[in-house]
Amino acid sequence: MSTLSKQFNLNGSELEKINEVRKLIGPLSGKLALYCSDSCITRYLKARNWNVNKATKMLKASLKWRLEYKPDEIRWDDVSSEAETGKIYRANYKDKSGRPVLVIRPRCENSKSVKDQIKHFVYCMESAILNLPPDQEQMVWLIDFHGFSLSNISIKVTRETAHVLQEHYPERLGVAVLYDAPKIFEPFWMMAKPFLEPKTANKVKFVYSGDQNTIRTRDELFNMDQLEAVFGGKAEFDFEISKYADRMRQEDMKMASFWEMENSSAAPEQNLVVDSQSEILCSGSNSSATDKKAGES
Repeated sequence: MSTLSKQFNLNGSELEKINEVRKLIGPLSGKLALYCSDSCITRYLKARNWNVNKATKMLKASLKWRLEYKPDEIRWDDVSSEAETGKIYRANYKDKSGRPVLVIRPRCENSKSVKDQIKHFVYCMESAILNLPPDQEQMVWLIDFHGFSLSNISIKVTRETAHVLQEHYPERLGVAVLYDAPKIFEPFWMMAKPFLEPKTANKVKFVYSGDQNTIRTRDELFNMDQLEAVFGGKAEFDFEISKYADRMRQEDMKMASFWEMENSSAAPEQNLVVDSQSEILCSGSNSSATDKKAGES
């Protein structure tokens, strides 16, 4: 794991903890084995401050969730009605560090269904992860508050989004830029902030177009030639659902090909049992995991 050690700047004790978690998880196969790479385990350990037992419990819960929810099998046609307004989309540019950018526009909310909104959110997360460069583990959220009203957001959806992000996509968010959030958002933020772990809350950055102190955050993150004009950049961009739908259908094929290609080299599926305590048990011989990106890993 010398490459992993270099990538994450890990010491011998931390490398040993990765092995401990893998032993506690037990043998896996198929997509779960691909998901549970060393880099994936590292993210769960970081999320739980390198506590092996807590990280193992968290990872087992995510394995159960992925087995049941099947986030890697969500396709554009499953979420197209949620996505048609452009309320969340993956930008066609990345930040200066090469991280994918999810643009979020609360004013474009078009649904009251918590279930459908979360499915769309998960689809966008999986798409961003699939497009991570080899040297990156995280993404950027760029939230556009222009035209915002309190009717655009729901405390229930916010709570569930925070839960999915923190429990099943640990260490995937690099920074969330809240751009020109109005005063009326402040009471909602005070209600929503307790849903976030301190580490996640610290990644939230408020940026205001008229404030030179905060605008530096934007300038440090993005190339102005690529950034959309609404965020003070020079790029002209209008969200067009037909073009974005074509792009996402191409992404769907890429996602399917990735899993099919990776799954073909994985061990045959074994008898997988998920008990009531979210324990992952698997009979048969241990299958080797890969460090390639697979869903969360």
